[in-house]
Amino acid sequence: MATHRVGIILNGVTGRMGANQHLERSIMAIRKQGGIKIDDGTVIMPDPILLGRNADKLKHLSDRHGAIAYSTDFNAVLGDPNYTVYFDAQTTPLRFAAVNKALAAGKHVYCEKPVAATSAEAMELVRNAGKAGVKNGVVQDKLWLAGIRKLKHLIDTGFFGRILSVRGEFGYWVFTGEDQPAQRPSWNYRAEDGGGIIVDMLCHWRYLVDNLFGNVVGISCLGATHIGHRVDEEGRRYKCTADDSAYATLVTDREIVCHFNSSWCVRVRRDDLLTLQVDGTDGSAVAGLRDCRVQHASRTPKAVWNPDIDSPPIDFFADWPSVPSNQHYDNAFKAQWELFLRHVVLGDDFKWTLREAAKGVQLAELGIESWKQRRWIDVPALS
Repeated sequence: MATHRVGIILNGVTGRMGANQHLERSIMAIRKQGGIKIDDGTVIMPDPILLGRNADKLKHLSDRHGAIAYSTDFNAVLGDPNYTVYFDAQTTPLRFAAVNKALAAGKHVYCEKPVAATSAEAMELVRNAGKAGVKNGVVQDKLWLAGIRKLKHLIDTGFFGRILSVRGEFGYWVFTGEDQPAQRPSWNYRAEDGGGIIVDMLCHWRYLVDNLFGNVVGISCLGATHIGHRVDEEGRRYKCTADDSAYATLVTDREIVCHFNSSWCVRVRRDDLLTLQVDGTDGSAVAGLRDCRVQHASRTPKAVWNPDIDSPPIDFFADWPSVPSNQHYDNAFKAQWELFLRHVVLGDDFKWTLREAAKGVQLAELGIESWKQRRWIDVPALS
């Protein structure tokens, strides 16, 4: 059986998400399944090398996965013709310069978001990728979540009638590090290190809304730093300089209103860590990471406001059946990795490019501007 080997430089995967989602559950999972099968009987096989600054962490990760090649020499690895794809999962402030170097070296680029700190830098990457003539992409993993794919099926089959609004709830309580360790790294809460939930999550909401509900044309956003001090990984108390919560309303060119509450300071009392409620003239749905529940107009109970009796006389959680899982839903990161590798080897379509990533950076930028100015801001098309 012929094999298309693809050498991949994995930069920044010693962190939690990079190690778990990209290395273990994507690249190594593809290798364990025998590669990506192609119709002509051949396979695409990723061949990774781990790149980073801490040799001990790299060696530990390498040993854990069967002695993968690793290096701390960025320039040497970029100069190795055996590796044609560069992947970046570093912290945001490091990404722009590293991706630019990879483009200059003629590597195909696939990277985490946000791709840059500003939309101007993001568009510079778009232009440089065009000049280099390389294939490029950005991680937009939530599009491949089982719950979101079920929701997309409902949209495509006309279940909602005319979609009116979307309400997104995302987040959970991140411990401050004082009484027990935090679940997120401390740099997330320092603006000088690229932290902030607006920069992080509005990139996600941009591609979700654009792909499901129409192009975003306006934003109103309020950010907040609800918790002023936290304790870092070394037990040191530090001042939080980045927003830990964001309350954003987006309007699309289909006149659909999409509101997203994003917070690392909220305790969860909902179906999942992320839920999207979509309401339409003919029905509604609530999608989580894996499940999606629906209520058709014909099954909608008559709600009556009466605060003088125990609430509710109607069980509002009943009559929301789950959309069946009629197919296998693979890990969302892995699913997109497979599409990108097919794009690199076979030239298959791949629309989730650096230009799409720039739209997310633009929305985060305008969200922060809206917060500062306390007003609605138009979202223009990127030129």
